[in-house]
Amino acid sequence: MLTDGDVERWLREDVGHHDVTNQVPGETDGRLVAKENGVTAGVDAASAVFDYLDATVTERVAGGTRVDPGDVVLRVEGPAQAVFRGERVAVNVAGHASGIATKTAAAVSAAREVDDDVRIAATRKTTPGLRGVEKRAVAAAGGDTHRLDLSHMVMVKDNHVAEMGLVGAIEHFRERASFATALDVEVEDPGDAARAAAAGADVVLLDNMTPAETATAVDRVAAGDADALTEASGGIAVETVPEYAATGVDVISMGGLTHSAPTLDLSFRTGEDG
Repeated sequence: MLTDGDVERWLREDVGHHDVTNQVPGETDGRLVAKENGVTAGVDAASAVFDYLDATVTERVAGGTRVDPGDVVLRVEGPAQAVFRGERVAVNVAGHASGIATKTAAAVSAAREVDDDVRIAATRKTTPGLRGVEKRAVAAAGGDTHRLDLSHMVMVKDNHVAEMGLVGAIEHFRERASFATALDVEVEDPGDAARAAAAGADVVLLDNMTPAETATAVDRVAAGDADALTEASGGIAVETVPEYAATGVDVISMGGLTHSAPTLDLSFRTGEDG
């Protein structure tokens, strides 16, 4: 969860040691406004910035809200110096998170055109120090957070397989993991998908496969005795989500939701609306 320490670190980075720019007298009110269509997230983090500075957030939209240009995302009032000091950090964190939410919502919508059950998930390709904000942005837009950290689920990756072999790696980690910890095993060839499931994978990650290869792998896993989920991953874009959703895969994980989502354009304004 977001802590005062996180907010203090953000502000210390931005304000520095001798802030003259924001030495504005009196009281004021301000508003965070959308400049383009999108889906909001990170509004709670933006609010936390103003709360830390003893400015009062009087209104804010919920995460996952669709906004149009001109819509107010957040309103704040209090000492002008506090409002001005929090402005840029609040805009940056909310814009970044809302960009992730907007891209996630587009991917979820694309998947729903084909399959109501397939999940769109994020990955661990997050910004250090901002994982919580980014993962919550994915969830706000209807996506799945996937594992939150290394302890959340064991993933057997290509490097593990290179060191221990596919079956050997699965057996190695199965012996060490709790009964409550799922095992997600990455394969790069449809032929290995059923092998991974039979060896004890709870989830078989079909990495860097074409939609046709993914469909073949899904069929092979389904034909076996194991009851494993299937997950497609590796360079999947919003535009190709429908093709992967049509393969019958259970999960589509997309690193691009967090590592390359464009920031949603937001603006902070003080004074009267208009």
